[in-house]
Amino acid sequence: MASLSQHRVYIPTTARANQYILAEFVPSADLYARFSNIQQCYERLARQLFASCDEYELHNVHLIANDKLPIVRFHEESYCLQTEKQILFFYNPRYHEAHKCIYDSSKPSKKIRLLFLATGDDLRANAAIFHSRVKKVLTHLHDTLLVDETEIKVRDHQHLTYDLFAKAKGNKESYGYKLRGLYQRYQSRHCLLPTEHNEITYTTFSIPITRSLKTQFHQLLNGPNYSEFYQHFYDAFIQQCAAKNLHLAAMVANGTMPIIRNSKTDNNDGNQELQKLSFITDGETTQYSHYWHDEKLVESLHFVIVASEKDEQGVGHGRFMNQVENMIRTLVEPLAINKERQDLTVRFFQHINHYL
Repeated sequence: MASLSQHRVYIPTTARANQYILAEFVPSADLYARFSNIQQCYERLARQLFASCDEYELHNVHLIANDKLPIVRFHEESYCLQTEKQILFFYNPRYHEAHKCIYDSSKPSKKIRLLFLATGDDLRANAAIFHSRVKKVLTHLHDTLLVDETEIKVRDHQHLTYDLFAKAKGNKESYGYKLRGLYQRYQSRHCLLPTEHNEITYTTFSIPITRSLKTQFHQLLNGPNYSEFYQHFYDAFIQQCAAKNLHLAAMVANGTMPIIRNSKTDNNDGNQELQKLSFITDGETTQYSHYWHDEKLVESLHFVIVASEKDEQGVGHGRFMNQVENMIRTLVEPLAINKERQDLTVRFFQHINHYL
């Protein structure tokens, strides 16, 4: 029994589940040439996409053709906001539905992205059904309007988001998760994925630089720059990761949002809004990294811990998440954080990608 329990992580029942699938392809010049203008191309694709989505009961879907990266987050109200590099979707899966076509008609998009947001209750239990329905829509689209186009890449993203201090706020109930890998889960639910695929599993959390923390670390913050302050947190973070056998980790404190990728499919990169972090998950090498600007004090420190392939162990990522939670609790214990008033948001991510 003890052996079984160590492979379960107990997450508050107030945790939020989320799932979305991002399908993308590089449109050919021939595709654009089949229509009188760019706008007509996108709107024709959108009409067929949304008609097929209605058939398969996919109620929150977006065609994006402006070369901005979609970011999806939970919110009680539905918003779609854009920056120079990102397009952010905030929604509640239980209530919000939408079919939108978002594009820049002034120039052809380098990639056309189709974003499918899961809706309803019990998203995690119904994840394989959602993935199967999306595949049917994409197959139909590829066999008709996109028959001569390049392969469609499918990225399935699932999140569990919760407050590590939920118990301190009176939320005592929890649920035990084994957190099995997506490929294994989908196979057991008769959602067959290609043998050639890539998975990555990771956790993120952030520490806001509050007034209390500024007071606690005023000596480190009063220097000529903020390098000592950042170095203090990075050293403490890496020390705790090493103690808990977590060997793939990064700290980002340069004002950007970390985006995590498998090194098999992407490389490290960054711009003024996003910091792409690429990890080798099937090796034995320790990979620790940091990104900050000495002269700039950010609003939050972002931390990333990635699971290696051996962390799954054929059982799930429950043990990995227990190690991560223990690491975070030890890291933040000395900090001036009021657990009854402040949230420490932990996000557990599972991604799998393959070609249609």
